[in-house]
Amino acid sequence: MVEKLFKLKERGTNVKTEIAAGLTTFMTMAYILAVNPNVLSQTGMDATAVLLATCLASFIGTVCMAFMANLPFALSAGMGLNAYMAYTVCGNLGYSWQVALLAVFIEGIVFIILSLTKVREAIFDAIPLSLKRAVSVGIGLFIAFIGLQNAGLAVDSATLVKLVDFRENFNTSGICALLALIGLLIMAVLYIKRVKGAILIGIFATWILGIICELTGLYVPDAESGAFTLIPSFHMTDFSSLSKTFGQCFNVDMNAVGIFNFIVVIFSFLFVDLFDTLGTLIGVSTKAGLLDKEGKLPAIRPALMADAIATTAGAVIGTSTTTTFVESSAGAAAGGRTGLTALTTAVLFLLSMFLAPIFIAIPAFATAPALILVGFLMFSTVSEIKVDEKNYTSAIPAYLCVIAMPLFYSISEGIAIGVISYVVINAACKKYKEINPIMYILAALFILKYIFL
Repeated sequence: MVEKLFKLKERGTNVKTEIAAGLTTFMTMAYILAVNPNVLSQTGMDATAVLLATCLASFIGTVCMAFMANLPFALSAGMGLNAYMAYTVCGNLGYSWQVALLAVFIEGIVFIILSLTKVREAIFDAIPLSLKRAVSVGIGLFIAFIGLQNAGLAVDSATLVKLVDFRENFNTSGICALLALIGLLIMAVLYIKRVKGAILIGIFATWILGIICELTGLYVPDAESGAFTLIPSFHMTDFSSLSKTFGQCFNVDMNAVGIFNFIVVIFSFLFVDLFDTLGTLIGVSTKAGLLDKEGKLPAIRPALMADAIATTAGAVIGTSTTTTFVESSAGAAAGGRTGLTALTTAVLFLLSMFLAPIFIAIPAFATAPALILVGFLMFSTVSEIKVDEKNYTSAIPAYLCVIAMPLFYSISEGIAIGVISYVVINAACKKYKEINPIMYILAALFILKYIFL
C-alpha cells in the first residue's frame, strides 16, 4: 500500500528513512509554532488561535503535497510573509488583520488559477539550469545564516553582524550559543559517519544537553532576557480559540479599504510567495536529485497547486501565507525522497495541536545546527556551476543570485537579481538564444516591482 502510493523503491528509499526524514523536517520547522503566534498576535489576533490555525494550515498543505505531488516538501506559515502582514500591512498601512487575511485569501485563489493555467510551471521551466543551481547554493547560505542567528552565534553589531561573545550573559545566551556549536559538531560527525537520522539525533542530543545544563544551573531561565525553561510543560490547548480567527477573512468592510493600496498588498504577497516557493522547490529538488536531465521537476504542477490550496485554506482558518518551507531541505538531506516524508511531517503538525507545549519547548539552539549543516549540503551544488570564461554570462548572474539571498535576507530577492542580471548580461553580449522569452517578462516584472512596490 505504502509502496504503491509513494513509489519508495523507485526513488531508492524506504519507510524508516522517510519517517526519520519527516521527523527531521518537522523538528527544523517546529519553531514556527512559537514564532508565528508571537508575530501575528501583534496585529491583535489571538495567539492560541494563530497556533491552531498554523498547525491546521500546515497539515492541509503538507498532506496535499504528499498525495498530490509525492514530494518530500512541507508547508507552513512563511517567515517574512508573516512579518510583512504584521508590520507592514497591519502596522504601517494600518489595515486590520481581517483585511490582511482577505488579501492572503485572494492571493491563494490567484495562485490556484495560475497553477491551473501552467503559468507557474512555465516560470519554473524558463529559469536556466545555472540559475537553478545557484538558487540551491544561495538557499544553502541563506538557511545557514538563519541557523547562525537562531543559534545565537551571529549577532548584531556595528558591522551588521559578528560572532557572539560567549562570556557575556554566559548562563543565558552564551551557553545556548555554545550548545548550538556542540550540537553542530555532533551532527557533522554523525553525518560523516553516515549514521541514519544524524540530523534528528543531533537535535535531540542538543536539547537534552540543554536540559542537563538547566538542571545543573549552567543554563538559567530568565524570561526578561528571552531565556525560557527547556523542560516541557503539560497542559491542554484551548481549541475553542480557533473560532476567533476562523472565517474572519470574510468579515471585512471593503468601503473602509483603499482599493489601490489593497491591490498593492495582494501583489506584494503574490511576488514574495511566488518566488520564495519557486526558489524553495528549485533548491530542495536540486539537492534531493528530483530534477530531470533538463532541470525540470516532473511533479511541479501538483506541488504548486498544493502550495496554492494551503495558502487559501490557511487564510480562511486564520494565518498568514502558507508556503513551501526551505527547511524541507533538512528532510531531503536526511534521505527524504517521497510524499511519505511530507505525510509524516503533516501528521506531526496535527499532533502538535495537542502537544504544542512539548514541541514549542524544543529550543532554537537545538534546531539551528540542522539548518547550518543542511546549508553546507545545499552549498555543495556550487561545484556544478560552470565558472570558466566561456560561461561568464551565466556564471556571474548565478554568483549575484547566490550572494543576494543571505545578504538581503530573501530568496525572492536573490531570484530577482539573478533573473534581471541574466537577461541584461546575455542581451548585452548578444546571446539572445540563451534567453527564454519568459525570462524577459520576469525581468521586466521584477524591475516594475522595485519601482512601484
